[in-house]
Formats: sequence, structure tokens, C-alpha cells
Amino acid sequence: MRLRTDLAVEARELAGGDVKGVDYSVYRENGLEISRLTVKDDRAKHALGKEKGTYITIELPSLTEHFSDTDDRLRTIGGEIRRLLPVHGLLLVAGLGNEEITPDSLGPKTASRVLATRHITGEIARATGLDRLRPVAVLSTGVTGQTGIETGEYIHSIVSRIRPSAVIAIDALASRRPERLGCTLQISDTGISPGAGVGNRRTAINRASIGVPVISVGVPTVVDLQTLTGDLLGSVRADELRRESPKSRGMLVIPGEIDLLTERASRLIALALNAAMQDAFDLSELVELM
Repeated sequence: MRLRTDLAVEARELAGGDVKGVDYSVYRENGLEISRLTVKDDRAKHALGKEKGTYITIELPSLTEHFSDTDDRLRTIGGEIRRLLPVHGLLLVAGLGNEEITPDSLGPKTASRVLATRHITGEIARATGLDRLRPVAVLSTGVTGQTGIETGEYIHSIVSRIRPSAVIAIDALASRRPERLGCTLQISDTGISPGAGVGNRRTAINRASIGVPVISVGVPTVVDLQTLTGDLLGSVRADELRRESPKSRGMLVIPGEIDLLTERASRLIALALNAAMQDAFDLSELVELM
């Protein structure tokens, strides 16, 4: 039985820790523990089940706790995102997921708080001091069941039209451990496969599929029940339980405080993204613009 997780650090744990072709380092900044994992070759890609590229994992205090809008940790998170972005050009922020399903609402909730600035140009921008804003376009994709359109198709069509220098995709993730829910932020330059962590893999959204770099940002909000069972009891016993209870397939474990978790996670990510993209402004100025 393959344990499902969207987190590269957990994939490394499942592969046994040290994996050839993987660079891994851990450091601390502003009280945050940050790990940087780079998948360098095809052998490492197959060992971890993760695409080649960089995965940054930030361990957070529980997002059910208060997080100040001008917290220095937001600058740290924003700085990690900024390192993966092109220096110049329009950015497209895409919130993936279904706002009507709370564990899957992280993407659209975050997108609603990101500063859309592509339309702020000309004399109005100069007169208001907003000509320093980097152009940003924002969209919420919905899900195929709502729109009849694959998320990758939707984003590709927008990219073809407005030609951004990069896409930032925000999505809820799946973890293998309940203690990581709402306490881990993953940033990657490898793109994203919506639904992969819960066995509902859709078309990958990455540079190869849409033609520009794709930076993914997410927080785990669910654990696949069979993955949790396998982690706790071992794969043999988990397979026995799966046969005894076939209806458990596809079930997810969700924390009781999921509403608060997604609300605060979306605000944290939006603030960090705004800080990353609009580095000509400080956090207090960005909060006022939001």
C-alpha cells in the first residue's frame, strides 16, 4: 500500500531519510524551522515520487492560534516565496479548490485576499503612489465538477492570453500525519497535481504543461484515512482493514477546527504572497491596501 502525501519532507521520511540525488538542509529564521529539499535527478524523483525541483517546508505554530498581520515571520515566508519568483513581469495567482467544501477552500479563500494590481496603471497609479506595485492578476479556478473545465485547461487559457512571467498556485494539501495539519507550509517550484494527495489526481499544472514557471504554495488540511491507518498499524494490517471495510476507501480525516484553520491559513498565505510580490511596500502598507 502506498502512503499518500503531498509533502516532500514526508516522502523523504517514507523513503528512509537519506536518498541519493536529494539535497536536504534545515535552518531557522525568526523562530521558524525551515527545510529545503532539492530533488536533483530521476532516481531521486522515483524514490520520493516527487518531481525534480526545490521544496521548501516551513514548520508553523498551529494556525488555530493568532498570527499578527505584521508578524516578522510573514516577511520570512514571503522571502522564501520571492526567491523562487522571476524578478520582473506580471504574476498570475491561482486559487485552486472548492470554496463550498471547507477543507478544499484554502485556494479560493487565499485568492480573495491577494492584491490584484494588473489594472492599476497610468496617471492614477502615479498620483496615488501605487506605480511601485508589481502587476498581479488573480483568479479562483473552481473545480471540474462546478465548471466542466479541468483546472489545468483553465489556467493554460489565461496564461496564453495575458502571458505572465510565472503562475503561483495555492491549494490545500494532504499529509500523512494529523499533527502536521495546519502546522506546515510547503512552497515548491515544481508545479502541482491537484488532488494527488487524496487519490484524485488531475492534469499536472507545471512549466511543461502551461509554458511558464509554476510556484505552488499549500498547507495540509486533510489526511487520507487509509494512509493514516497504514502509518499507525503498518501496511499489512491496513490492507486487512481495507478489505474488511471497503467503504473506508477515499475517506479523509479532517480536524475539528478546520473552519478556523483554513481562514487563518488563507490570510497568512495571502499576506506572505503580497509581501513576496510587492517588496516595495512594507507589511503595514500592504494590510491597508488589502
